[in-house]
Amino acid sequence: MQFEAISWERLTDAVADRVDGAEPVDGSAWLKVGVDGAPAAPGGEFADRVAEALRLRGRSVLVVATGGFLRPASLRFEHGKRDPDAYYSGWYDTGALWREVFGPLEPGGSGRVLPDLWDPVTDRATRSPAVPLAPGGVLVVHGPFLLGHWFPFDLTVHLRLSAGALARRTEQPWTLPAFARYEEEVGPAGVADAVVRTDDPRRPAWTGFTD
Repeated sequence: MQFEAISWERLTDAVADRVDGAEPVDGSAWLKVGVDGAPAAPGGEFADRVAEALRLRGRSVLVVATGGFLRPASLRFEHGKRDPDAYYSGWYDTGALWREVFGPLEPGGSGRVLPDLWDPVTDRATRSPAVPLAPGGVLVVHGPFLLGHWFPFDLTVHLRLSAGALARRTEQPWTLPAFARYEEEVGPAGVADAVVRTDDPRRPAWTGFTD
């Protein structure tokens, strides 16, 4: 895999340009962008950068973090608080993401997206109201393990960390086997439309787009 050095500013513009020239593959009125990466990668920051660039171009944008769609603690910690297999396949409420985030943006959908569902601190529903996304708008979703669920993204960017960088920068080392499993089972670098190497977050490098 060939990587080319790039600044975050140029990378943001490249992704925004790509979104501006794209059409929803499902025939809906909205584009869906996925920023995939471990919590140690700057996924939230990059998603916000892309959203701001698109807003400056006149697009309506909603950023959703999968961290707002965790399952209740009773389900997440059913096998203990440090079970990497549960973290990989049982922490995030993918059904709720399909229903509350992607479902309203299907062809003929209402366009009203729930920005979050569950607060992991209080372990209660957030009760956030649905946010209307105007036709022609863009949904940007960021979080780990995004590419293993067939979410209907029109464009995906994988923020890649080498095993060494991931180990150094991960605050919860017990999660590392989950990311090794993701690499083995999904192979995100081979699935995403673009891969960004973020071992040094000050000096990103990317592959360009796959086509």
